[in-house]
Amino acid sequence: MGKKRIIKQSADELIKEREKVDAKAKKEIKVSASKRVVEGRVYISTSYNNTIMTLTDAYGNVLGWVSAGNIGFKGAKKATPFAASKTAEALSQRAKKRGMEKISIFVKGIGGGRDSAVRSLANKGFEILSIKDVTPIPHNGCRPPKPRRV
Repeated sequence: MGKKRIIKQSADELIKEREKVDAKAKKEIKVSASKRVVEGRVYISTSYNNTIMTLTDAYGNVLGWVSAGNIGFKGAKKATPFAASKTAEALSQRAKKRGMEKISIFVKGIGGGRDSAVRSLANKGFEILSIKDVTPIPHNGCRPPKPRRV
């Protein structure tokens, strides 16, 4: 085992990476006139590896989705609160194109992006009807694995 080498990015590389992410987040979305929706739902699924957000109408029909990896974040950066806020900005653009004004938010999972995604959606000018945590919790379901012996 040799030394671990940590690659450090220069300021120019960091700026280029940020510009690339911003360009992907501001990509144009085409919406037909018949798909106008005033009220909808936003499902935020956060994990230790990624943040995925889904936009649906009031009945649960999917209108669009965005993930941190879809925007341009790679590796461990996908699970950061900054990536979650950028994902929320991209999803809010899609919702505004559809004419959405009122949203209900459903948060699922444990990850760093939970709070920042909700905050970012709230700052975009939507009327938030409800925020609900739908993280699955077992009621003594599966048997846990046996303890590890070292």
